[in-house]
Amino acid sequence: MADPISSPLRVALIGMSGTGKTFWSKRLAQTGCTAICCDDGIEQRLRAGLEAGGYAGIKGVASWMGWPDSPTYAQREAEYLAAEIATLDEVLSELESDPRRQMILDTTGSVIYTGGNHLLRLRRRMTIVYLAASAAEEQLLIERYLTDPKPVLWRGAFQPKQGETPRETVARCYPALIAARRQSYEALAHVTVPVADLRAATLDAAAFLANVSARQEQNK
Repeated sequence: MADPISSPLRVALIGMSGTGKTFWSKRLAQTGCTAICCDDGIEQRLRAGLEAGGYAGIKGVASWMGWPDSPTYAQREAEYLAAEIATLDEVLSELESDPRRQMILDTTGSVIYTGGNHLLRLRRRMTIVYLAASAAEEQLLIERYLTDPKPVLWRGAFQPKQGETPRETVARCYPALIAARRQSYEALAHVTVPVADLRAATLDAAAFLANVSARQEQNK
């Protein structure tokens, strides 16, 4: 298991979209490490299709994927996952080729779908920190998806009932998606940190890493 305060510093942040992965990856990058955002790599790999439809940015990716009941969703979900796997593979190959390379990795919420081989490599090369939302925070994530969606891989969890609107299906099925992912995140992570523990305005990169280190000691 990797040591979060060892050299080189290698930390991968996982969790649902909206839990603060990007915020903390940028703050941890202030230690001098390179911060890699998987969203950027995915968007770059999807660029041709996005530009053809007039889409750009992470919200553009969500619009390109469409609502989970749209006719093109399944195909675009598969294209997104393929781009994510390629992005993660590139990152891991860099780490494997340079043992001294430091990195903070801002993963997507769907990193758990990239396959056992990639996840095993990720655990071997980085300390994986799961930013865990509370039940109340998870409800806010659902509401945010309904009003301002980011890309979400449903992986079959979107199951409409007769007479439901798509929004009603999302509101009903999203909690089940979160619950299933929570188990996968916890199994993948070396350390779980509640999002509520990271809200102090004075909490900096050093305090974050100290929190991770203390929790890892507790898990031994």
